[in-house]
Amino acid sequence: MTFCAVGDARAQPAAPQPASVVATDSVPSVVVTPLQVAQPAFDTPASVDAVGAAQLGGGQRQINLSETLSRVPGIVVQDRQNLAQDLQISSRGFGARATFGVRGIRLMADGIPASMPDGQGQVSHFSLSSASRVEVLRGPFSVLYGNAAGGVISITTADPVVGLRVGPSFLAGSFNTWRAGLAASGGDAALGFVADLARFRTDGYRDHSRADRESANFKLRAVAGPATTVTAVLNHLSMPGVEDPLGLTRAEMLANPRQATPNAYRFNTRKDTGQTQAGMVVDHALTSEDRLRLSLHTGERRVRQFLAIEPGPQAAATHSGGVIDLDRNYGGIDLRWMRQGYLADGAFTLTAGMNFDAMDERRRGFQNFVGATLGVQGAQKRDEDNRVSVFDRFVQGEWQFAERWRVSGGVRHSRVAFNSRDNFIVGANRDDSGSVAYRATRPAAGLVFQASENLNVYASAGRGFETPTFNELAYQRVGAGLNFGLRPAQSRQVEAGAKARFGGVLVNAAVFAARTSDEIAVLVNSGGRSVFQNVGRTARDGVELSLTAPLGAGFTLYGAYTQVEARYRDSFLSCVAVPCAAPTVPIAAGNAMPGIPRETLFVELAWRDARRGLLAAIDARRVGAVVVDDSNSDAAAGHTLVNARLQWQRPVGDWLLGAFARIDNLGDARYAGSVIVNESSRRFFEPAPGRHWAIGASAAWRWRR
Repeated sequence: MTFCAVGDARAQPAAPQPASVVATDSVPSVVVTPLQVAQPAFDTPASVDAVGAAQLGGGQRQINLSETLSRVPGIVVQDRQNLAQDLQISSRGFGARATFGVRGIRLMADGIPASMPDGQGQVSHFSLSSASRVEVLRGPFSVLYGNAAGGVISITTADPVVGLRVGPSFLAGSFNTWRAGLAASGGDAALGFVADLARFRTDGYRDHSRADRESANFKLRAVAGPATTVTAVLNHLSMPGVEDPLGLTRAEMLANPRQATPNAYRFNTRKDTGQTQAGMVVDHALTSEDRLRLSLHTGERRVRQFLAIEPGPQAAATHSGGVIDLDRNYGGIDLRWMRQGYLADGAFTLTAGMNFDAMDERRRGFQNFVGATLGVQGAQKRDEDNRVSVFDRFVQGEWQFAERWRVSGGVRHSRVAFNSRDNFIVGANRDDSGSVAYRATRPAAGLVFQASENLNVYASAGRGFETPTFNELAYQRVGAGLNFGLRPAQSRQVEAGAKARFGGVLVNAAVFAARTSDEIAVLVNSGGRSVFQNVGRTARDGVELSLTAPLGAGFTLYGAYTQVEARYRDSFLSCVAVPCAAPTVPIAAGNAMPGIPRETLFVELAWRDARRGLLAAIDARRVGAVVVDDSNSDAAAGHTLVNARLQWQRPVGDWLLGAFARIDNLGDARYAGSVIVNESSRRFFEPAPGRHWAIGASAAWRWRR
């Protein structure tokens, strides 16, 4: 986003920062706010944090978001050590049920949606090595971003440098892991580009978890005149044959945490993924106070996944098979008008707009065997043409109605429609075509009081709306076709907090509560195939605290603490095994919701010597116990990890040279990094590695015009 902070409505659009400025010690103070107009995070009526280039690149592997988002309060990022399933990311407990991919959180990349129209998203294509910042919003105002409940994660690629900068990077580490990259950036005030190419490969900590990933990220920025800026982005991801080790039982994990489930070998469980996405954002100033912003995007995603499902059940006429084959084409348009001005001597900003997004999906299923040979594509069992479309209209704004008071608010109306045409009508497999449409109007409002120049207190509230995704609709408990009986989850969220700064110290504190009706939960999960159901009312209550404190002599202390109490408020029935003719297992009201740790703590002590180009840091992360199923029959034990890293980076003539080394899990703790919620064979646990290391080096040649 390109507006200056609210408070000076006559200000011109903020000039882009060169990459040499972005990568500093400080966290960016101007972020995409709840109202999607840039202003200092300190002044927003919400919990919003930005992780800057210094944190993203300061001795980090830059492979996935789990490296850095664990420092953000309210966010839990579980590295599954399984690139076939992507990360598990939850925000204040929303999204923890995801069996793969990210849901319950809205994902954005350079102003373009990275979440599909149904709410499902992936972060494997996020280019951390070319990013200037990652912004994270939690709480009530996230509802203004569309089909999301718990928060928003937005990544921004760095703007082009003036002149030319180009150079390679390389990383090597434990488990035969390596990453090679080539980055370039250049241009002038009128036209510039950023390009980032990378190849990543690992054998994985666990057996049968080898992965190979090729990625490319391009950004082109053009100033088309004194009033118009055009930004185009293109990214590509290819992950062929990524192995899936599946989960382990507790006994298997204790005996050998590096092993894969036996069925992973029998069926050669794996996943092929390819994605290409392009987008364009046009920002045009109509007047000194009015702007138009148009964004367009299009993309395709291809997935083929081999599951561990026995041949016997696949003989049923209504079974969809053990191989999932998805072809998805998607795109959208967003148009918004923004005004900054004064109302009754108080600065205000107002945004109104609409967006349309659609995805066409060809979903096919095949048996995962041919004769006695397992793990190969066999006879066809499913063939559907599916479509989801989203049409949203919204208005939102902020007004400083008194010297120390600002009010923010907005409302968004959504219509989300799913349609399915069944092309596989064979014998007893009937026509399962159908459609369903969901509608909701979601308001949010907040109030900020400036108690002093260095203390803001605020309160906010909002109503959320979260539809099922195609992956959650994909299977019925009994029979074939989409599970059109699933209803959208409706949430009510409130938050109150304070933001204080004194002597260079920044403190943020927030308390929050969320009440959800028609919560969507996992009914049964077996062999990578999940069935979902609505389970009634749930509650999420918690507190977030963060502290940033310069200690002098180059030392900085940072800490973040989160406590979330997430519980079912209604009793319901669930399943523990497949096939499940009817749910029979009672789940008591008051049980903890699975996949959500009650407490997380992150503490980092960093030392920087700018003259020598040195950074040294040690951090500790504590994650509380995580229950694995609705019955609360077992839990992954809490764990504490200590990591250390050292980075050197400094200019040498026209070159910028860098190197780093890091050791993770210094204490060699044995723990489950993530859990598979409600796994029917009790293979809940996905073990994480003990002590492991990585080293890296980079060089960039800079030419200035």
